[in-house]
Amino acid sequence: MNIHAIRAIYTFEMARTWRTLMQSIISPVISTSLYFVVFGAAIGSRIPEVGGVSYGTFIVPGLVMLSLLTQSISNASFGIYFPKFTGTIYELLSAPISYVEIVLSYVGAAATKSIILGLIILATAYLFVPLHIDHPFWMILFLVLTAVTFSLVGFIIGIWADGFEKLQVVPLLIITPLTFLGGSFYSIDMLPPFWQKVALFNPVVYLVSGFRWSFYGLSDVSIALSLAMTMAFLIISLTIVAWMFRTGYRLKS
Repeated sequence: MNIHAIRAIYTFEMARTWRTLMQSIISPVISTSLYFVVFGAAIGSRIPEVGGVSYGTFIVPGLVMLSLLTQSISNASFGIYFPKFTGTIYELLSAPISYVEIVLSYVGAAATKSIILGLIILATAYLFVPLHIDHPFWMILFLVLTAVTFSLVGFIIGIWADGFEKLQVVPLLIITPLTFLGGSFYSIDMLPPFWQKVALFNPVVYLVSGFRWSFYGLSDVSIALSLAMTMAFLIISLTIVAWMFRTGYRLKS
């Protein structure tokens, strides 16, 4: 394992975060804070409790997941796409560093950024709503697994994309709608029976449900199923990344 190469790429990617602090950290935190103000204070005061939890408090895990998913994909996709755009990807592929080390570097940096952002948003939530975490270990586990999984998804998008506009297509048209419809702002138990069954085909439901359970012990599906689905997404993403490097898909042409 080439630790020096991993550290070099990881440090470079993390340094880009500090150079673009407004875009990488401050802007997502401000956007999420607006959700707290609008949904938590303005609308939440008119909505009864959900499972014994005030609405403003109930939506915190969903809002963290919304930011975590979008930022993980954005960070990882841009991180690997930019070397493709500038042509430096060929220097990276010809360097004495394996594909595993390349993935560890870029995905590790993207996941780290997202985890830091998620923790900052959690700290910000304390300023707006009363918040408690029943299962801190599971909260951290779901936070890390989700960040790593969707950083891998972003890595895949970055390799697949052949233009900057395509980097925004999947997050904007697929991930964000799935997150909004995945129980971020409500429990799927509030839906009619038919739509409850439809919602179970949304993978984000399992992520949000497991993450919310770690806070309040409330979930739309069992914690075991949430964890199993999260691990399944992680394995599928790893398999696709391995295939891309093995075949050189949009890397060597």
